[in-house]
Amino acid sequence: MILNKISQAILLSGIVFLSACSEQAPSSNNTPQSSAPTASQAPSGPTLLNIDRQRLDIYTDFSLQSDLSHLSENQKAMVAKLIDASKIMDDLFWKQAFGEDKQSFLAQLDDEKVRQFADINYGPWDRLNGDEVFLSGYKEKPLGAGFYPADITKEELNNADVKDKTGLYSLIKRDELGNLYSTPYSEEYAVELAQAAKLLRDASKLADDKEFANYLNLRADAIQSDDFQASDFAWMDMKNNPIDVVIGPIENYEDQLFGYRAAYESYVLIKDLKWSERLAKFAAFLPELQKGLPVDSKYKQEVPGSDADLNAYDVVYYAGHSNAGSKTIAINLPNDEQVQLEKGTRRLQLKNAMRAKFDKILVPIAEQLIVPEQRKHITFDAFFANTMFHEVAHGLGIKNTITGKGTVRQSLQEHASALEEGKADILGLYMVEQLLKKGEITEGTLEDYYTTFMAGIFRSVRFGASSAHGKANMIRFNFFAQEGAFSKNEDGLYSINMDKMGDAMAKLSRLILTLQGDGDYEKVDQLIATHGDIKAELAKDLEKLSKANIPVDVTFKQGKDVLGLN
Repeated sequence: MILNKISQAILLSGIVFLSACSEQAPSSNNTPQSSAPTASQAPSGPTLLNIDRQRLDIYTDFSLQSDLSHLSENQKAMVAKLIDASKIMDDLFWKQAFGEDKQSFLAQLDDEKVRQFADINYGPWDRLNGDEVFLSGYKEKPLGAGFYPADITKEELNNADVKDKTGLYSLIKRDELGNLYSTPYSEEYAVELAQAAKLLRDASKLADDKEFANYLNLRADAIQSDDFQASDFAWMDMKNNPIDVVIGPIENYEDQLFGYRAAYESYVLIKDLKWSERLAKFAAFLPELQKGLPVDSKYKQEVPGSDADLNAYDVVYYAGHSNAGSKTIAINLPNDEQVQLEKGTRRLQLKNAMRAKFDKILVPIAEQLIVPEQRKHITFDAFFANTMFHEVAHGLGIKNTITGKGTVRQSLQEHASALEEGKADILGLYMVEQLLKKGEITEGTLEDYYTTFMAGIFRSVRFGASSAHGKANMIRFNFFAQEGAFSKNEDGLYSINMDKMGDAMAKLSRLILTLQGDGDYEKVDQLIATHGDIKAELAKDLEKLSKANIPVDVTFKQGKDVLGLN
């Protein structure tokens, strides 16, 4: 997913917000600092560590709204139940990501701005700053989050004889003797999952569309059994409902130790029929584009499903992993390799969230970092398409290694997500180039897409280099710099070299597809070590954006009250 959820890659996603959504102006970074508390006002809980309080203002908020006038009363009631089920996913993600009770943790934070920042980050670690601790009394975040014992090492688990050792839907724990064992999510979170399943089944009774009702019932079964494939197939067949929900343990970005375990999340979505119509034709080109990938034929033998669909949605509720730190603006699901090969995937573009990021973040960044003569090439259509084809491109390439090392995800372990996101970014741009040549994309020029893509890198790298998307962005930026795809003038402004950008795109595509197909963990590890960090010069450019008070990302006002469903 998105999410989507540029993820949990050499790229990131980012993008749009409908004019119907009301978004507040970015918070000023010049907010005066509170005076230090007196002895009688001493804080009762953790306090902000020695960081600049301006860091608390890196998010700008906006309201997640959508026109619900075309929905029946039953459908509106169904949306409300889906939001309630999503709130349970949110609580479960708090447990997986942090472990402490959310309400108790937040209640001990006396400073309102600090409390809000901790809420956005789902704990005491700054997700857009390499998971740095920002509250006193806490240590660095375990790479395995709450999925494993805090003291576990990779070697210990790799050498252990544990049931479901690499499973998506189980926790690894220690018994009283220190031995490792696994516990399925369906057992660990049985009470909460029963509540969520009941809400999904209740929502199914309100559905006008039989396929959607079937999906909701199967998804309810799935979250209580940890067997999601049947519901994934049902979701792929569910094409016509104006409402959608993506819910359950889905992406594995939160597991930075192995990249095995999936985290709970949810999106509640309202379909944008007009924009969806515009996108419907593109998935059919996947098999043809797969054949033309710039890599040796043995790395493109898999045939992607061509019945996948592209649709645009207003997202009206985010929960759990999708809502933590940077916000997903496009989704590509399901992740199940068998479903992908048989059915393809569905790509959901979250148009209102995209528009917010474009207007409030991407355009101001371009004004600070791109040469004036190329700023006219920063367009919403290009931003939307680059993000959309990032999701489509997840269906290209290879899912299973050609070296007998199993799936790409299994062989590359914690690096799999970063390389997959990087692949999707670069192959998404490749798809745009090919479809422009074919005349299938008629909006804009290749320079629009290249320039907007470059500006999108600056937007995404501000999320930091600790996440899968962050690593992917840095690899792409540093690789493009190495290949001369852009230059920088004496004023510190970037200019895109069209010819060299195209060459670098093809070269990087070839590299990533080869590494995935070979399942070469060592070479991927080396690539991330050399290209996956933020160099000093780029850090100065990002500081320039901070001084210009440009938000890093968005946070949401959302829920039944915002939608008028109470």
